[in-house]
Amino acid sequence: MPDDLAIRIEDLSITYKINVDTKRTLKNAVMRASKGEKVRMRKVEAVKHLTLDIPHGSVVGIVGANGAGKSTLMRSIAGILPPSEGRIIVNGKISTLLALGVGFNPALSGRDNIILGGLASGLSREEIEAKTDEIAEFAALPDGFIDMPVRTYSSGMYGRVAFSVAVNMTPDILLLDEALSAGDASFKEKSFGRMRELCAEARTILIVSHALATVTELCDVAIWMHKGQMLAKGKPQEIVDQYLKFLDVGALPSNFEDM
Repeated sequence: MPDDLAIRIEDLSITYKINVDTKRTLKNAVMRASKGEKVRMRKVEAVKHLTLDIPHGSVVGIVGANGAGKSTLMRSIAGILPPSEGRIIVNGKISTLLALGVGFNPALSGRDNIILGGLASGLSREEIEAKTDEIAEFAALPDGFIDMPVRTYSSGMYGRVAFSVAVNMTPDILLLDEALSAGDASFKEKSFGRMRELCAEARTILIVSHALATVTELCDVAIWMHKGQMLAKGKPQEIVDQYLKFLDVGALPSNFEDM
């Protein structure tokens, strides 16, 4: 892969099966087995033959309706979901925030989970301990909460810590799935400020968001996914306009808020 590329996606397809039985109980399973019936499964083609190169320093926004394959693509780039076909090549250290607090241990304190998150991102114990106070300060939790078990946190506090860990690891590649909607208005503004700093540092960032203003303000390129396929790629405002026209809703103010 050329040195100027952060991510190369070659003919990527991701397919999985889901159980479509409406009542998945032990009783129903036993009854089906006694009748010789098989579990009803449905094949889902979440991503279909996607080819995409993402250069170092790009800030890429990914838009599309629910079920378009956006989150599946992000999880595959992160190495969580293996490709069914094709391949993904990543050149750099990845930090992810694909679901708030994934990997957090609810029995441990926020401070201890910051250390766990840093270790999971490939930092040494010494490196993450040197950053812990900075990350805790960025999260700006109420007094004392950073040293309390995260099971006592509200969803907003949980999101603050998770976002703070993800964006303060100085990653080469940052993957964010609806993460900028975490927290109150003050924290959202702080989050945007940190994102602008990362953009200025020429980090490679991929953002999935229904908040279209996030895409037009932060990104330098956008892609529009629909039913597992990339329908368009280009300048963020052009892609957002095409997407809104497709939805036949127009550029209403509500489309530019977190949904």
